[in-house]
Amino acid sequence: MIEKKFPDGFYWGAATAAYQVEGGIDNTDWAQAANEERVPTCGIACDHYNRYEEDFMLAKELGHTAHRFSVEWARIEPEEGTFDQAAILHYRAVLKSLHAQGLKPYITIWHFTLPQWFANSGGFERKDSPKIFAKYAAFVVAELGDLCGHFSTMNEPNVYGSNGWLRGSWPPFKRFSLTDVVSITNSGRQYEAKASRGIAPLFLYFRVMRHLAESHNAAYCAIKKLSPATDVSIVKHVIVFAANGTIFNQLKAKIANYFWTYKFMNRVARYCDSIGLNYYFYTQFGDTRSWRKTDMDWNFAPEHIYEALMMLARYRKPLFVSEGGLADASDTGRAEYIKRQVTGVWQAIQNGADVRGHMYWSLLDNYEWALGFAKRFGLIHVDYETQKRTVRPSAYVYKKICEENKVVE
Repeated sequence: MIEKKFPDGFYWGAATAAYQVEGGIDNTDWAQAANEERVPTCGIACDHYNRYEEDFMLAKELGHTAHRFSVEWARIEPEEGTFDQAAILHYRAVLKSLHAQGLKPYITIWHFTLPQWFANSGGFERKDSPKIFAKYAAFVVAELGDLCGHFSTMNEPNVYGSNGWLRGSWPPFKRFSLTDVVSITNSGRQYEAKASRGIAPLFLYFRVMRHLAESHNAAYCAIKKLSPATDVSIVKHVIVFAANGTIFNQLKAKIANYFWTYKFMNRVARYCDSIGLNYYFYTQFGDTRSWRKTDMDWNFAPEHIYEALMMLARYRKPLFVSEGGLADASDTGRAEYIKRQVTGVWQAIQNGADVRGHMYWSLLDNYEWALGFAKRFGLIHVDYETQKRTVRPSAYVYKKICEENKVVE
């Protein structure tokens, strides 16, 4: 049997995002949407803002060597052009805590939520949004770059654009459809949000996606001018579209992969030192199989992260798995999922993908955007009433992988 060992220096860890775990973030488009009862309230969430040291100690005990987290734009720039030094001091304390635990930090500069002032003035529909974003990104790196060498400008631009302007399930709730009520749950109708409807959101979507690409590129240039040695990446959500043997389905898969992944990446790849992969979805056109499902009603297909990595490998940049995981409240499938996902990563490395690390989503149970707190992705269970943390059994399987730096059979 071949020992599926990872390269020396390969880093292991998990990821979080500010709004989903910190709590107490009230001046954002998502908080406003909750106040309007369009999405569930986030509230105190996991109180990670105050409990980060406890959480990082647990990550260290679980064998992690890296951690990806985001800083909250609304905390750092609560008013346009006004930067809050107290927020910066907080994130500097977070970074120092990570270093104290021997965890290499990876910062995401923007993870979905917009400051209220930016959202109210049009957000990424604004023509000058790339300039605004680049200024914010450069400020973050100027203030935190001495404690972190790797910054991702943004998380999952395609997910942000499609949910906000095509499905209408996320702020700003603009839907390319003739129906103004949209279900924003994974299956069934647990929650609904009124969305403005019509043809216009389609054109706005293309504008936003162009501005997001321009924002990343402008931020990259601003950061590199300030700090040439900083590693700047983008975090791209890749859906693997596959097909059965028919030519028609193969053509559909090719078109879908282009519009979801390659079109955006072709715009930004020149402005990336590395690329982060978020992987959750595998879809095969013409597929008649009855798939095992996660609690999100997504196909249980972790090994197909291999294809997602190979899709990004064409850009000839170092890669890292910035997110990958599943909702599994019973924790009955997570260990298997992790082992199969990690095997897919190992296989991609064998076939030439320059993958440097793997971070599971998520370290903690958290706010799953428009679904609230029902879906549990965490290696660590969170009791939202008491804020008690409990390590799940699957986390120890991942710990063994992390510590041995290999696939554990």
